[in-house]
Amino acid sequence: MTAKEEFIKLYRENIKRPGSDKLLDYLENKCDFFTAPSSARFHGSHEGGLVEHSVNVYHCLKDYLSRARTKDVYGMDYSEETIAIVSLLHDLCKVNFYKTDKKNVKTGEKDGRGRDIWKEVPYYTIDDKMPYGHGEKSVYIISGFLFGDGRLSREEAFAIRYHMGFSNTDDKNSVGRAFEMYPLAFALSVADMEATYYLEGSK
Repeated sequence: MTAKEEFIKLYRENIKRPGSDKLLDYLENKCDFFTAPSSARFHGSHEGGLVEHSVNVYHCLKDYLSRARTKDVYGMDYSEETIAIVSLLHDLCKVNFYKTDKKNVKTGEKDGRGRDIWKEVPYYTIDDKMPYGHGEKSVYIISGFLFGDGRLSREEAFAIRYHMGFSNTDDKNSVGRAFEMYPLAFALSVADMEATYYLEGSK
């Protein structure tokens, strides 16, 4: 099963809110979600990296929340729909965000005169057409589709907004306060870092 197939399967099985069908149609047919990279130079910096990362974060979050301690001690008990929404959709801010350019790099080989041989290779650059921040942009995009009783809960919105945790440029006091108030934000941040550094980072 490809990452795209798994994403769609998880989405359809778990996310049933009003507007969810239109949001999935947007992801499939009206943006580059399933072909976009997850970053320009680091984790998932290849075609399809974004959907791979989203699925990885889902599995990491599910695993983190499956521990008895998270439920019994920390009170982290969330519906399957909430888990799917915050993990699968946390990085929608990256749709239509990257573009492909080309640059010349050395091949490591020499020509007959001892000169470096160069070749043209593609690479990703940022082309942000909606400069609305990171997590907050994801919340904004999702909120354009999920409506009425299906709109994001406050904890879901905060989890997505603060999923970058202390690695973002936000005021650190605000991040800490969000984690204290909304444990799901902390859990999603942990899952995002686990996927980024251990599943998708440099081997």
